[in-house]
Amino acid sequence: MIEHTLQVLEFDRIVALLAGRTVSPPGRELALALRPLSAAAEVRLRLQQTEELQRLAAAGGGLPSVGGCRDLTRPLQRLQTDGTYLEPEQLLEVLGCCESARDCRRFFDRIEQVPATAELAAGLEPLPHLIGVLRDSIGSRGEILDSASAALAEVRVDIRRTRSQIRQVLEKMLANDSLAGAFQELLITERNGRYVLPVRTDRKTEVKGFVHDESASGQTLYVEPAATLDRNNKLRGLLREELREVERVLRRLTQLIRGAAEELTNNQRILARFDLLNAAVRLSQIVGGRVPKLINAPELDLRGARHPLLFFDSEGEVRSGELVPVDLRLRAGDRTLVISGPNTGGKSVALKTAGLLHLMVAAGLPIPCGEGSRIHLFGTVLADIGDEQSIATSQSTFSGHLLNIRAILEQADNESLVLLDELGTGTDPAEGGALGIAVLDALVDAGARTVVTTHLNRIKGYAQLRSGVVNAAVEFDPETLQPTYRLQYGNPGASGALTIARRLGLPGAVLDKAEQLLDPDELQGGRLLEELTELQRQSREELTVARQERETAEVERQKRRELLHQFEQQREKLYERARHRAENLVRETEAKLRKLLDEAESRGHSVAERAEMTRELRAVGEELPQRRTPARHGGGGPVSQGEIVRHRTLGVDGVVIKVSDQESELEVAGKRLRCLKDDLVPFQPRRFRNDERRTRVTSKVDTTEFKPKLLLVGQRVDEALGNLDRFLDAALLHHMKQVEVVHGSGEGILRRAVRDALSSHRGVTGFHAADIPFGGENVTIVELAG
Repeated sequence: MIEHTLQVLEFDRIVALLAGRTVSPPGRELALALRPLSAAAEVRLRLQQTEELQRLAAAGGGLPSVGGCRDLTRPLQRLQTDGTYLEPEQLLEVLGCCESARDCRRFFDRIEQVPATAELAAGLEPLPHLIGVLRDSIGSRGEILDSASAALAEVRVDIRRTRSQIRQVLEKMLANDSLAGAFQELLITERNGRYVLPVRTDRKTEVKGFVHDESASGQTLYVEPAATLDRNNKLRGLLREELREVERVLRRLTQLIRGAAEELTNNQRILARFDLLNAAVRLSQIVGGRVPKLINAPELDLRGARHPLLFFDSEGEVRSGELVPVDLRLRAGDRTLVISGPNTGGKSVALKTAGLLHLMVAAGLPIPCGEGSRIHLFGTVLADIGDEQSIATSQSTFSGHLLNIRAILEQADNESLVLLDELGTGTDPAEGGALGIAVLDALVDAGARTVVTTHLNRIKGYAQLRSGVVNAAVEFDPETLQPTYRLQYGNPGASGALTIARRLGLPGAVLDKAEQLLDPDELQGGRLLEELTELQRQSREELTVARQERETAEVERQKRRELLHQFEQQREKLYERARHRAENLVRETEAKLRKLLDEAESRGHSVAERAEMTRELRAVGEELPQRRTPARHGGGGPVSQGEIVRHRTLGVDGVVIKVSDQESELEVAGKRLRCLKDDLVPFQPRRFRNDERRTRVTSKVDTTEFKPKLLLVGQRVDEALGNLDRFLDAALLHHMKQVEVVHGSGEGILRRAVRDALSSHRGVTGFHAADIPFGGENVTIVELAG
């Protein structure tokens, strides 16, 4: 039954995709032999190893190199026979495995925080001595190097010297004028391992020697001249000695490998495992694989799951486009999940996704799912999926399903995940539904967890009534006649056959007849299911819109909070500056009053006058703590246009530019702010009236009839300039040193006109914008000649 489950869930295709991403024969063989594991500890270890390599690859650290690993099984088996030795090509394979083991070990020696893979790599034996000897003995093409042994180097020197001597003799003969025309070609060649010259047949008597061969035409004889016979014999002997020495080298190297056979076998096993892990990482990069959390409770919670085979076409090539994820959920209290809905809606895909992803996790592979996914490692996965009809055995589809279900009922227990596709089909719907319910009840009693797809209303109703059984509907858009592939939990899905048929244009008379033939209860139930499905779709869309609006509102609220924070910081800075200015002003005023008091005493003022001045000075000192920051008045009394006010909630000051019944429009630092009138309080900065105090001392001018503040907000430019001119004249007549002009900000037209007029007024010595707590750019402070 297990092999049947692997087949119907197409686990073999996952294995093939994995094997195609290995780089070594042992890794490929290991991938092709991959099967789900039964030991949870081994599964956790493999998943941890894969997840560590995923993190390394994602961080740009790459993957361990294992491309040099080769299958050493046969060469190492050959070593068990005495007297045998390995060929150079086999020695190269051994060298490749040794170097891969060394490189893989070094890779993990320099990387931290990968304990599981580092522990696996720690089992590799680098075998540096064997690597060194093999590198000195074998070339990249498998040739035995001169450095393999001193004797081999010496005999090869003799071979090269003898060959050179032979060639010199033959070259002289070719250049001999007396033999001109005796040779078919002026070249030296070999026959039977001996150097010869191509002599024309009609002049063979001129070149004394041994004939080794003749051309196919008979016109050329290949003659070994007598002058080189001895040297050729010597060369043949040297070549035989070279072969004997090469064999001695191969036997010596083979003996070294025989002594390291156990380490080489272990290295190959570990390198194949790393090759498989690397392939799993490469596959996960394509399908968006991650390692879900493994849990002990028999639950299934795969969020945003995707069927991994849908990422590839039938040839294994990666497809383009996005896949629609599905949430697969079977919680601790749920025994059975019943998935229903229209054909082509994704029921079977969801079922297969649940089964295949579980098999992949049990095999130690990451799966395409979302963050927060959890899965229990069931002991067995039992599946009845697809068409089980067999012509060879005269077995019908229904019979095939029944045989599978019988095997499932025999094996199912509380550690089983059972997958049943289209339960109850293939026979009369009434009997099929009854049989399906009985099967599901039996699986519940056995403790198994089951995922089932169906079209039968009786099974859907069973899921609504049976405790521990949950309905889920695959969503289908009736407007586009396309599945959305999403699962909606809690309600069954309508098959929608008549609706789809009507949308596709089947004759109305046929559809009307079909509806008349339907059982009234079935028809009404189907319509209710369709309406419920549509309501769910609309509700989800509305929920999505509401969620987006809530997120947008939250972003706006965060922006406002940041703006208020900036206002608060600016306000505190301004308050601090105002406090310093107030303290300086108090100190200056105290100094002036003391000076006036001293002058009054020196000029002989009366005791009563000096006492009054002393009381004034004492009052200034007592008011100092209250005058260090601008006063904040409570109460939300009436406000008028042009008035400087404070927003109690925001803590910012501005000028009122518009007033209505409930709201006011406030200008703050050049920005307009709409707010409730109750949030505004009058703002009257507490300032020292130096002119009045000085008047009491000098008694020259009574300033109580003149207010050193002019309100121009809302006036036209020509009207405002006329009022400004009259105001300045009055201020100069009253010997004022400083006055305030409130003009607001708005678009800045009135403010610019006022300041242009001030710059050309003969009685104005200077002007500047008020501090922000006192109006900012809405108010201009004017310094007068007095």
